[in-house]
Amino acid sequence: MQNAIEVKSLVKHYKDFSLDNVSFSVPEGCITGFIGQNGAGKSTTIREILNIISRDSGEITIFGMDNIKDERRIKADVGVVFDSISFNENLCAGQVEKIMKSVYKDWQSEKFHDFLKRFDLPPKRKIGKLSRGMKMKLQIAAAMSHNAKLLIMDEPTGGLDPVVRSEVLDVFMEFIQEENHTILLSSHITSDLERIADYLVFIDGGRIILSGGKDEILERHGIMKLRTEDAESVESSDFVAARSSSFGVEMLVSDRKKAAEKYPDFLIESAQIDEILVFYTMKRKRERA
Repeated sequence: MQNAIEVKSLVKHYKDFSLDNVSFSVPEGCITGFIGQNGAGKSTTIREILNIISRDSGEITIFGMDNIKDERRIKADVGVVFDSISFNENLCAGQVEKIMKSVYKDWQSEKFHDFLKRFDLPPKRKIGKLSRGMKMKLQIAAAMSHNAKLLIMDEPTGGLDPVVRSEVLDVFMEFIQEENHTILLSSHITSDLERIADYLVFIDGGRIILSGGKDEILERHGIMKLRTEDAESVESSDFVAARSSSFGVEMLVSDRKKAAEKYPDFLIESAQIDEILVFYTMKRKRERA
């Protein structure tokens, strides 16, 4: 399988934050969920991929091309959606289309207007008078109406109500069914990623802490539950992190099968994406302390 995006040893230093040797791949023809808490480095990484900000070191390729040297050629095939509206709020959808037509040679007017109808977006209402959900759907309509092969989206479903989120996720699933279409979806809404993602990349504190196929990650990890007095019997190398509650101790194990064989008396349940993120974040905080 080819990779639509490859990020290798990416470094970007700020006064109070750094991307620290970030490396991961986005397989072609799949939806990759880019997951992390707020401030983890998701938006900074996406802006590096799009060459919106400069990097200190590292390499980024999109469709096998350098994202700086071949930027113009790459962006003709990329649709972008940010968590905040990127269009002037005094414009209406019809005016947005005129701008997009001048930017993209493969602009598809019929497809754009089909999205406006599907999303119940009034073509003549000013963007500033649209709800947050309508603004986001307008961005998505624009991003998907110039024959893009790759969608890069930063928190596109954040702040949307469940009905609108479900509608938007359906559109993403339809997009990915077409040959060679790829999505990189940054989100902290793990239920969205559990529904549609094929691959997951976890980032925390500017570092990649876990990546791989979603099903593989969920199958491999588990939550081991035990009494407080039994916690000391578990070797530290056998779990990622632990947390205590009034009911005992929960530990995230990264090899559920191995843990079950070694600790047959303890209950091991399936782990959800948000639980995996929480425990790995706990581990990183403990290592930094």
